[in-house]
Amino acid sequence: MLPKREEEPAPKTYKQRHPPSTNKKYTHFIKPMLAKLHEGAFDNEDWIFEIKWDGYRAVAEVDKGNVRLYSRNGLSFETDYPIVYEALKKIKKQGLVLDGEIVALDENGKPSFQLLQQYDSSTPLCYYVFDCLKVNGISIEDKPLLERKAILQKLLPESNIISYCDHVAARGKDFFKAVKTSGLEGMIAKRADSTYHEGTRSSSWLKVKHILTEEAVIAGYTAPRGGRKLFGALVLGVYKNGKLVYIGHTGTGFDDKTLRQVYDRLQPLRTDTSPFGVRVPVNSAVTWVVPRLVCNIKYTEVTEGGNRRHPVFMGLRVDKEAQDVHEEVKDGGPIQAHKTKNMRTATKNKAEPVKDIAISDKEQTIGGRTLIFTNTDKVFWPKEGYTKGDVINYYNTIYPYMGKYLKDRPQSLLRMPNGILSPGFFHKDAGDNAPEWVDTYKMFSESADKEINYIVCNEKATLLYLANLGCIEINPWCSRVTRPDHPDYLVLDIDPSEKNTFGQVIETANVIKEILDRAGADSYPKTSGATGLHVYVPLGAKYTYEQAKDFAHLVAVMAHEQLPKFTSLERSLSKRGKNQIYIDFLQNRRGQTLASPYSLRPKPGATVSTPLDWSEVKDGLLPSDHTIENILTRIKKKGDIFAAVLKKGIDMKKCLKALGG
Repeated sequence: MLPKREEEPAPKTYKQRHPPSTNKKYTHFIKPMLAKLHEGAFDNEDWIFEIKWDGYRAVAEVDKGNVRLYSRNGLSFETDYPIVYEALKKIKKQGLVLDGEIVALDENGKPSFQLLQQYDSSTPLCYYVFDCLKVNGISIEDKPLLERKAILQKLLPESNIISYCDHVAARGKDFFKAVKTSGLEGMIAKRADSTYHEGTRSSSWLKVKHILTEEAVIAGYTAPRGGRKLFGALVLGVYKNGKLVYIGHTGTGFDDKTLRQVYDRLQPLRTDTSPFGVRVPVNSAVTWVVPRLVCNIKYTEVTEGGNRRHPVFMGLRVDKEAQDVHEEVKDGGPIQAHKTKNMRTATKNKAEPVKDIAISDKEQTIGGRTLIFTNTDKVFWPKEGYTKGDVINYYNTIYPYMGKYLKDRPQSLLRMPNGILSPGFFHKDAGDNAPEWVDTYKMFSESADKEINYIVCNEKATLLYLANLGCIEINPWCSRVTRPDHPDYLVLDIDPSEKNTFGQVIETANVIKEILDRAGADSYPKTSGATGLHVYVPLGAKYTYEQAKDFAHLVAVMAHEQLPKFTSLERSLSKRGKNQIYIDFLQNRRGQTLASPYSLRPKPGATVSTPLDWSEVKDGLLPSDHTIENILTRIKKKGDIFAAVLKKGIDMKKCLKALGG
């Protein structure tokens, strides 16, 4: 299902999170399974690999709208992160237990632990769920991990807030390389057949870090120096053999706000006694505190004496008790590498390079416009090995065919700067960072309640600029800026649910074609590039969005009457069920967007939204047939078979009369 971009209601506004000290703690709670530290990435066909999220581990218990959401030590997150809590309440399952991580996302869509500390309603938030412990109140912890994840993926609803945490099988080295390129913290390696063991740190789960991070206990603080107020540095330790051991002190990573917050939290804990029991090498007067507060730090290396070199404060942790902060011991021994039969190198999967553009981090001139392509070797599809540079190359090559479908149309940007396994974010306003030569169109957005400067893709350089922003898919309006309320075509989006077959999608599309043929209306199909099909009807900008929507609604009703067993006009997935195809006629509204013809999609295999002949819409067609690798060969053979959607439109009055309307 394509995301509904312009018509989504504005999110609820929540007040800033409560201080951690106000969190209630549950008496009975599930302690999640933990991973051991491991040095070095590895390949192994018996293992899978996930992103190591930089957030708060969170367990969710869901039972028909009743929810408990808490940390690994039982602290409630319900008032801290209400947007996650409310999203979980919409899951109408019984006796469901989920394990995942609450993550705050920065402006580039990357996890940020610091943002999570100061979370408010303006911060994008996601609950990445990577395991399922119970279904219908029955434990599935003894099932193999991959079986649990398959169950989990089917259970989770479509949501921008609750997201299934995907994985890569076998190819840990390539995945870790992509993690490093994306600037993420690291990866988690898990045995594919591992069972779940509550409260256990197991060698079946391993964490491989790119950025060195650690939890540390705050043992005191030094006096401020220079212009710094309140305190100079935090004195840090970890527990080893039951004793608190000094690991260094950090005076960086603070702004005025965090200085005040940490200082205020430490005042009730002041004491005259050093919690280390021995003298430690600090360089100014120290105020000792009872060792209760835990913080996150990042650092460059561990010295021979055990100190963390160049530690940076990342934020306080509320989800771990101080006595549980131990020096991390690496899991023993390397994992034997095995090559799976299906493992292919990234270079074999790359799209054919384009000859007329040199992708690099230097200035490029495209059609007289100056562009700088950045991070072009960043892997966007870890399994296949396709990079950001491949996306730029693809759009450079496809523009002669694709450009006509973008010209004069406002764009709603979905940016995925860290690839398909990381969260994306919507970006509608061109803002101040867009080059001066990029065309824009200003219009009031009801959903945003403000005027927005939409980018309009009128030349190749603009399309490549969008690709460099991380726009894997390109999503134009159905109307142009010259006639913004009059679409050039109407669209029926055939959107399957979880239990529908693609054969049913094909059958629905052909029934729609029969109805349109009876009306005397030309129609043109294309794959969505995901799980569905789109049917376009040319209008020639002669009718309003309201008229287009009403006509599309009539066709959808007639199709549903012929296929009542597995189609629906109910938009809500929870109401229509998992075996009902949604015939979406509501795409025909101003500001709604669909993937453009020839747009890449951020899906496995790097699929392309591909125009079809109706003769191809038959059994055997698959959404994955057309990809970044083969689409150019197809176009050279068949030409652009979709161009007629931009030509003379139907006579809607005659069509309605033919249908008895």
